[in-house]
Amino acid sequence: MPKGSELLVAALENEGVDRIFGVPGEENLDVVEALRRSRIELVLTRHEQAAAFMAATHGRLTGRPGVCISTLGPGALNFSTGAAYAHLGAMPMIMITGQKAIMSAKQARFQIVDVIASMKPLTKMTRQIVSPASIPTVVRDAFRVAMEERPGPVHLELPEDVAGEQTGDVPIIQLHPIERPVAPAAALERAVELILAAERPMVMIGAAGNRPRLVDALSAFVRRVRLPFFNTQMGKGAVTGGSNLYMGTAALSERDYVHEAIDQADLIISIGHDTVEKPPFLMRRDGGPKVVHIGYVSAVVEEVFHPDAEVIGDIGATVTALADRLGGKLDPNPKLLALRQGILERLNDRAEEDRFPITPQRIVHDVRAVMPEDGIVCLDNGMYKIWFARNYRTHVANTLLLDNALATMGAGLPSAMMAAMIYPGRRVMAVCGDGGFMMNSQEMETAVRLGINLVVVVLTDNAYGMIRWKQAVDKFPDFGLTFGNPDFVRYAEAYGAKASRVTAVDQLVPTLEAAFAGGGVHLVDVPIDYSENTRVLVEELGTRGPLAELK
Repeated sequence: MPKGSELLVAALENEGVDRIFGVPGEENLDVVEALRRSRIELVLTRHEQAAAFMAATHGRLTGRPGVCISTLGPGALNFSTGAAYAHLGAMPMIMITGQKAIMSAKQARFQIVDVIASMKPLTKMTRQIVSPASIPTVVRDAFRVAMEERPGPVHLELPEDVAGEQTGDVPIIQLHPIERPVAPAAALERAVELILAAERPMVMIGAAGNRPRLVDALSAFVRRVRLPFFNTQMGKGAVTGGSNLYMGTAALSERDYVHEAIDQADLIISIGHDTVEKPPFLMRRDGGPKVVHIGYVSAVVEEVFHPDAEVIGDIGATVTALADRLGGKLDPNPKLLALRQGILERLNDRAEEDRFPITPQRIVHDVRAVMPEDGIVCLDNGMYKIWFARNYRTHVANTLLLDNALATMGAGLPSAMMAAMIYPGRRVMAVCGDGGFMMNSQEMETAVRLGINLVVVVLTDNAYGMIRWKQAVDKFPDFGLTFGNPDFVRYAEAYGAKASRVTAVDQLVPTLEAAFAGGGVHLVDVPIDYSENTRVLVEELGTRGPLAELK
């Protein structure tokens, strides 16, 4: 008779799981043994947080939940940041944690915390498994909940006595296709009327428009409808191919170059905007453009986002239906397109400046030069994320991964590791600040052990640079945000990785090319000059910076 742990692993195999990431503990040993005898690879990480980031990124890139495992108490709580990362970022993920026996208490309260309660606000669903016979049902439901819109994390707690208990033959629940609801014809017609009545309509692609399954439908929509479009940070790269209609990325909420076009629009067709993102534009109640929200679920009404019409249903089906109704009836407004060249030219300003330490614009330019169209750049969180969001051009969907929802530090390296495992034939690069890199730098050992091909760029300024810059903009004294760093070259080599340090601006491209050519894990230490933050984002754009609206 199978144990509960064996039923769990069989149910995971049934869902197509091929890898589980994490740090098992005493309470997971029955599950570990079942994994040893299964087709599923156990990927041992050096911290549970990194395992959760990897599982979430698996969900983001494939649309199928990644799975991670930890012990009870401290291990389970280390999943918390990864759970919030997946929850705000709408990434399907399954977290499995252990627990002491629930039918006896031979260790009293040792290591026991209420993980179910702690996970409740961070997940779509959290359940303790109390019977091995229920495992196939619980697992099938967990995957269903994690994947249905809006996707996100699900937590399952498996006590060690339930995992070790034998049960009778319990059938695994087979998967079946689930068709997503489509928008009613009346809603589509209302949207068409608004679009045809507008003089200067624009399309905005948001986070929910950047699902892997939407690439073809959205790319066709842009080609057929022929309206100028821009994207939010997490909508970046949703459309494949070059286009003379792309206006830029709204990395800031207002006053950036792309907002010159947004401010001229009289209608914005918002595809998949998720208000967990920092607002890409500020919708005002009086004046400003009308907004049509296209989404899987109704729009969340916010002070800065309150649509005039909504089309709710499968986004792929909706944009296809709109293209059928609008194709050939629209021409891009020449006034908007006239702004396009100027917007993109100013984004390229000083992109080849030879200053050292290297400016953010030059770093973005040189990274783009070494990355093929299908190469994947995974960003951690720091000031450079704003520059990559604004300046980095994508041509293939899901080739610039950034987090504009939880915006946590420490996710860049694990997410890049996951991308490299999913796409071993592509160039993959992690771009991290020195602060964010050190939050999960121990995973360099994991990457080396797994034989991953990965280039890790560490941008060094010896500070938590984004907050330090905001501190200066707000005219506070420089205090509490600088630190020392290890010798990153020697640090990487201690893990068995290769490493290089850039000491002149003209070394960056050849160093990155050599790192990719050499294979394996290669860290590149790149000093960065953030003085351009003030020149461009404050003096030129007249903003108080990308954090100003948080005050």
